[in-house]
Amino acid sequence: MPSSSYPNMKWMKYITLILLLSVFLYGIHSTASRDRSPVSVTLLRNELPIYSVDTDQPVVALTFDSAWGTEDLADILNILDRHHASATFFVTGEWAQKNPEAILAIDQAGHEIANHGNSHKHMPQLSREEMAEEIRGCHNTVYNLIKKDMTLFRAPYSDWNSDVVEVAHAMGYAAINQSVDSLDWKDYGIDSIIRTVCEHKDLQNGSIILLHNGATYTRDALDQMLTKLEEQGYSFVKVSSLIYTSNYYLDHTGRQFLKQ
Repeated sequence: MPSSSYPNMKWMKYITLILLLSVFLYGIHSTASRDRSPVSVTLLRNELPIYSVDTDQPVVALTFDSAWGTEDLADILNILDRHHASATFFVTGEWAQKNPEAILAIDQAGHEIANHGNSHKHMPQLSREEMAEEIRGCHNTVYNLIKKDMTLFRAPYSDWNSDVVEVAHAMGYAAINQSVDSLDWKDYGIDSIIRTVCEHKDLQNGSIILLHNGATYTRDALDQMLTKLEEQGYSFVKVSSLIYTSNYYLDHTGRQFLKQ
């Protein structure tokens, strides 16, 4: 072999080694990517809201979304009181501004007031800055009425993406969804609400139940619904008393677990 070709042969060996190393590293990266299940991504990013909570206690959280109407609120508060039931009301800023007496009544009855955005918008359709403004607007309105900081946020329409969750967390809020939807907003009737909640496949310890004040049949279904839940052994707590605020993880269903 002519001596002039020796340097070329040497460079070819280097190039071959580099190519082999690149293929090896790519294989490791591809395997890691394939092995990363959606669940593990959720656990790492914590991108889901909380749907329910793992607990040994036979408790559920009653939540009411409040964005329209107050005509049934006094009756709802009376029924909750008769059952010694604590509840969490997710209110919009606009509803709170129009109905300050309702906010004061909920607070004075010992229930929890939480953030439902300022004007009931689809949060994923907004920029991060607009999301923050929706949360901040509601927070300020309620704080000016009761001088308490809210710590729980539920997206209107239960419409979430990871940006909404991350913005809520960045603003000091826990992101809360629900595992049992009463569907009271569909106006199917009293019996439908009771069956939907009390026979729901996901009803269990730590469930978060969604109701609405201002819906047509909720007030009339509430007393019987609570009685049936009590007969099943459940009692009622605020969301803030149910969830873990640190050292937790969520599974792929949004159920919250305490880390061991």
